[in-house]
Formats: sequence, structure tokens, C-alpha cells
Amino acid sequence: MLIINPATETVIATLTPDTPETIANQYKMAKTAQTNWAEKSLAQRLAIIEVFSELLDAEKETLALTLSSEMGKPLQEALNEVQGARQRIGFFLQNSQRWLSAESITPTGGTLEHVTYEPLGVIANISAWNYPFLVGVNVYVPALAAGNAVLYKPSEHATLTGLHMAALWQKAGLPEGCFSVVVGDATAGEALLNLPLDGYFFTGSYRTGKHIAEKVAGKLVPLGLELGGKDPLYVADDVLNVKLVAEAVLEGAFYNNGQSCCAVERVYVHHAVYTAFLDALAAAATQVVVGSPLDKTTTNGPLSRKPQLAFLQGQVEDALLKGAQVLWQYQGTLPQNGYFFKPILLTNVNHDMRLMTEESFGPVLGIQLVENDEAAAALMADTPYGLTASVYSSSAARAENILKQMATGTVYWNCCDRVSANLPWSGRGQSGLGSTLGFEGIRSFVQPKAWHMRK
Repeated sequence: MLIINPATETVIATLTPDTPETIANQYKMAKTAQTNWAEKSLAQRLAIIEVFSELLDAEKETLALTLSSEMGKPLQEALNEVQGARQRIGFFLQNSQRWLSAESITPTGGTLEHVTYEPLGVIANISAWNYPFLVGVNVYVPALAAGNAVLYKPSEHATLTGLHMAALWQKAGLPEGCFSVVVGDATAGEALLNLPLDGYFFTGSYRTGKHIAEKVAGKLVPLGLELGGKDPLYVADDVLNVKLVAEAVLEGAFYNNGQSCCAVERVYVHHAVYTAFLDALAAAATQVVVGSPLDKTTTNGPLSRKPQLAFLQGQVEDALLKGAQVLWQYQGTLPQNGYFFKPILLTNVNHDMRLMTEESFGPVLGIQLVENDEAAAALMADTPYGLTASVYSSSAARAENILKQMATGTVYWNCCDRVSANLPWSGRGQSGLGSTLGFEGIRSFVQPKAWHMRK
């Protein structure tokens, strides 16, 4: 299996993918290791997780460089991701004791009642390439804290990062078999689906998530799906600073090259501020620099996957054929090699265009004029996805009225493209099932046992 640098198209590593046989052996080791791991106290498990976090910090430069080289993220963004992962681990370290400890429900009377929380067993974590550290720790850290063993399959576009994670877990003192990396593409993922695991947790596309859900349904084990989005944002006519809003929208759309499930993918603007917003957005876009992820001035590196170039171009061409207009497009010279795409902003768009209905997962953005809040809310809700929705307005009540209508797991007022470990991260519809983060995320990796104790 070749690991290709998307910025240079050079091969940076050659790996041997796992086979169904080697994956089955990993499962056997994990099953044995999990029993011993679960017998350790929660304090002992958390101590090892804390060491892992410290190692992330100690080796962040190397980790960031590896991440940047295999998926194209600008180096500073890669460093930000490693540090962000450590912050999320800090949340789990601070809160796991509370949410994993036994709870006394009825402490007096003839029958004492309490609840304990037991690990699921051996779980699969089939992870994503766009934020491998962040989406990884969302799953495997609370899973390990709860006493599970993890078969971790990184995306084939972030495998070196996954192997680095495994090395750090070993260095931190995690017993062998508790965290095993499965190397490979969809074939390796399919082998995991064929094993009698105790839970499956996937981050990625709706199409793959649907396949996983159908494949493992008969096992009747917990399933977590963190899938995509077509995240809308509305700019009301009472915003206090159009320039700041435009800058926030651009960052929400183009950070990580737009390769985020919660990136801003479509914008609706009240007609009263439409022209001013477009002017401010176009001005903000002049700060975009496409180039080598190792260059400190770069804001947007290459796309991580070559096929996405044609997909995004297809969305743009479809929109232009149906009447869209270019507000701004990057005019700089792209590197000769690599999967580079010129970010673009389009106006005069509508929901007959793929750009406004299909998940883009790249630096393209459509901005649509609306007459009022009602029109904005209707368009924002016109999607099978349900991840996030944002409203920019000076009125909390006005924003809340719109956001209450959104069938999404997360809503934002005067912010966007934000994830907090303090709150559950969940999707509705084609955006997924279950939750990570928050106390709900901690308890996603345990099963309750109800105790009825009569003297």
C-alpha cells in the first residue's frame, strides 16, 4: 500500500496492508487483553491516558509533520490539531470518574438499587483522514478509559499518523493488544465488519456509514456513526459588524481546505445586508494563499484525495451552467504537482444546483440571497443532513427562533464550525447516529447494569 504526499504526489512510504487473517489475530489478542485491561482500576487506566497525552505534546512537531505530509494539512493547522486533541483528552481525564462510576439510585429501603457501567468489550474504531487526531481521541480515549480494547483502522490517507498513535500508546504503557492498528483500505474495514466485535464506531461519509449500519445490524451491538453534513449559515440584517461576520464565515468554510464535516457549506444572506456582506467576503478571501503545507504563509494546502478535484469542479461547473456567478476565485499560481484546487465563492445560487445540496468537502461556497428569516429557515432545513446550523444576528431570540427549527445535532449563534468536548457531538438524518464528546460520549462505550439488592 502506497502512502502518497498529496502536495507533491511522491510516495513517502510503502506499507503492507493487513489481511482478514492478520486482523482476526489482532482481534484474538484484543479479546484477551481487554479482560485484563478492564480489571484495572479506572484511576490506573486514566494514568496511562494522561501519559499518552503528554507524549502527544512532547512529539507534536514530528506528529504534525507526518500528518501534513500524508494528508496535506498546513503545518500550523496540524499542530493545532494535535494540541486540540490534548484538550479533548483533558476533558475525558477530568470527567470520566464522574460518568463511569457506579450510581446509587435507591440507597434505602427493602431493596437497594444501583447502576454500574461495564465496558462493551472489543470495539472497532474506523476513523477518518481529515482530523485523525481529533476524531480519533473522540472514540478511542473514552473507550479505553471505560475498559474496552480498540481495533483502530485509520483512513488509508492517515495511516502513518495512526501508526504513530499506536507507538505512543505502547510508550505510555498501554498493555499490548488494547490498541491495535489495522492497516488497509476498505477491504480491511470490511474484514472488521465480519468479526464478532462488541461495537462499531465510524467517522466518514454517509454512504459508507449506511453500509456499515446495514452490515452489522444483525449483531445487535452498539453502533456510532459520525457522518457528513451540508451545514447552513444565515446572516440576518441586524448583524453589528458585517466585516467580522464575513471573516468568520470564510474561515468556517475554508479552514482545513473545507474538508470538515461541520464546515460552512452554504450561506443565506438577508437582502438588506447582501451587497455589503459579499463585498466583505470577497475582501476577506484575498488573504487566502494556496501552496505547500510546509510554507508558513499557506492557508490552504492540497486536497487530500485526488478524485475530489473532479468532484468539486463538477459542482462548480453545474452551478455556472445553471446561472451561478463567480464572486471570487483564487488567482494565484498553483504548484505544478499535487492535488491543488482554487478556492471559489459563487453567488446567484439556488437549490437546483449540486453545490447547494451535495456535501462538497472542499473550498467551494455558495451564497444565496433571501428576503426574510422564514425563507432562510426553510432553505436551511432543506437537506437530508442534520449536523450543524448557524445564525449570525444581534438578537438571541431571533436566532433561537430559527435554530429551534433545525433538525441538527448542533446549532450556533454568532459562531460556526466549532466543536466543544463539553457538549455532545451528534448528527441527525444522514449525519449519523449516536454521540461522541460530552458525558453522552463517555457513556457511548459502556453498557449499564441495573442492580436490585434485597437483604
